[in-house]
Amino acid sequence: MVGRIITHAELDQHLDRLAQDPAHFEQSALKLVEEFDAKGINLEISDPLSWRKDTSATQDSPRTTVDNQLRAEIENIKTLDREQEARLARRIEFARLRLKTAMSEAGLSGTDLEGGVSATPSAYINLGKPEGALPPKVCRLWSELHALRTEMVERNLYLALINVERYAHTTAGRPDLIQEGSAALFRAVDGFDWRRGLLFRTYAVHWLNQAFRSYLYNFGNTVRVPVYLQKALKHINQAVERLGDPKASVEQIARESNLGENLVATAIGAARSARSLDMPIGDADDGSSLRDVLRIQNEDGPYTTELEDTSLEEGISEALGRLSERERYVVSLRFGIGWEQEHTLAEVAQKLGVSLERVRQIQVRAISKMRTPKLRKTVDPFLN
Repeated sequence: MVGRIITHAELDQHLDRLAQDPAHFEQSALKLVEEFDAKGINLEISDPLSWRKDTSATQDSPRTTVDNQLRAEIENIKTLDREQEARLARRIEFARLRLKTAMSEAGLSGTDLEGGVSATPSAYINLGKPEGALPPKVCRLWSELHALRTEMVERNLYLALINVERYAHTTAGRPDLIQEGSAALFRAVDGFDWRRGLLFRTYAVHWLNQAFRSYLYNFGNTVRVPVYLQKALKHINQAVERLGDPKASVEQIARESNLGENLVATAIGAARSARSLDMPIGDADDGSSLRDVLRIQNEDGPYTTELEDTSLEEGISEALGRLSERERYVVSLRFGIGWEQEHTLAEVAQKLGVSLERVRQIQVRAISKMRTPKLRKTVDPFLN
């Protein structure tokens, strides 16, 4: 989209004047949007290097770990003072209002921008309107808004670095938590209101802590434990600590924590931790692992290690082999096993020339025969 580019300094002169009346800023900004659109004025898109420090003259020690490298990159970003932050927030609001206006004129909604913009103006003009393409004006305005939001996030990434230290004692890696915090900062940018006179960091810390806790609740365990149980576990651990008895009964813990006995029992049962089969046990020098202890030496029992390598197809084929020809035919048709699609009871009845009720009886009897422990062990991993 060809047009005159207005620098951020020039835009700030307009927005600073409008900010003198915060209550009517949005209304005045919309008039400025109309003026810019009429004159074909575009906003400047800053180079990310412009808010990074010049490190060409420094000779730092090599950053070997991901954590150190990420920390070094964040420390290299210039932070904002109060005035710079307020001006950037006003630019973001202005760019968002302008994009919203353009989308309304084009008959677009927020869902049309999901995943960003991929269509180029030339593709839109030369090929008509390709499926999923956006008008050049909308693409440009989205790019302007995205660049401003990215600047606000990057120049506040140090907040993620500072607040993540509160969760350093957890099993989650710092890079993963910082990544979650970065995404949360975008949500904080979208909800930040410069009119309240608060610093962005005061508002963003809430979003960061929410993101860190959500990540720990959802991904802190190998087997996901519901959030309400994890919160209950926190109260249970505190109650056990107050009681001073690690082997306290469920009834004692329930009284001390003011939780129901059923909830306490469920939470304690869900607190089992996972262990790797390759985890060393005993003397680390002897090389023994948990796998060696659990290995079954005698294969004569009902369990065989071959079960671990049974595929879904092999398991179902073996179960179907337990059926009569007629039962196997009904089950295969009903569930589309070996066919292009599933068939209804009526369609199977028509093929066999029997009543619908008779087909249902055959299906029930066949499925009952297929309910074997071995098939259940084979199918369970695929039933998520």
